[in-house]
Amino acid sequence: MAVMTHLETPPILLTGMSGGGLSSAAKVLEDKGYYVAHNIPPRSIVELFSSCNQDDSPVTKVAAVTDVRSRMFPGSVEEIVAELKGTELEPTVLFLDARDDVLIRRFDSVRRTHPLQAGDSLKMGIQRERAAIANMRSKADIIIDTTNLSIHDLRRAIEASFGSMQHDAQHVTIESFGFKHGIPRDADVVMDVRFLPNPYWIPELRAYRGTDAPVADYVLSQPAAEEFITSFQTLLGTMLEGYRHEGKNFITVGIGCTGGHHRSVAVSEELARRLRENTDLDVNTLHRDFHRD
Repeated sequence: MAVMTHLETPPILLTGMSGGGLSSAAKVLEDKGYYVAHNIPPRSIVELFSSCNQDDSPVTKVAAVTDVRSRMFPGSVEEIVAELKGTELEPTVLFLDARDDVLIRRFDSVRRTHPLQAGDSLKMGIQRERAAIANMRSKADIIIDTTNLSIHDLRRAIEASFGSMQHDAQHVTIESFGFKHGIPRDADVVMDVRFLPNPYWIPELRAYRGTDAPVADYVLSQPAAEEFITSFQTLLGTMLEGYRHEGKNFITVGIGCTGGHHRSVAVSEELARRLRENTDLDVNTLHRDFHRD
């Protein structure tokens, strides 16, 4: 990607399912210093990014939010992304998704109709939207499934996904989770560390988390932990080279244990620490179920 002439980071194109958390994500970006434009026509996205990239622009970080309502205007978001690909204005596409039943519950809670509902059911509107933006989802750089995320979890997910946003770096998020809460649907790779001894069954360790030294030392002292981390780091290195060749620069690796408190957290932190030794990688951790019971 070409070096930016004015913007500090690549522009962000925020899109996804209605009810998926676009407004909340936009607020997170605004808090991080982004100038955020909401639901502007597709052609105006290019004008916005170009204007913000001028030397005299007061904006150094910019994001555009677009949802299915923008499709009433000429052009398409997909065309804009294709037009900007390979240029200094190529955006990072962040797509927010959630399960249909969760989207229905969110719409019901605020007594809103879906933009594509017309005179049909809410479920029908959601299905129409999912079909309409399926292609955009397949082209997204980052997909965040907000099904089980609170606003605070969403903030952490966005911050972890974007990290320092170095222009030429490959962005890797190591996400710990608990299998009892479900596998993260936005993970590109999922690994299971439930084969390691569980600190939960050691009374003096149960109240700690994998970021605490007593638990981390216990988990990482296991011979199987060292063998797994070393082997997986080698395997992941090969995968990352392939992902880069295919143009995929945002990768989420899920590391799971039973509850997402101990083993997966400790292994994720150690794996991230080792990966950060590669200066071509921008590595961040996200502990999805860290605060859950």
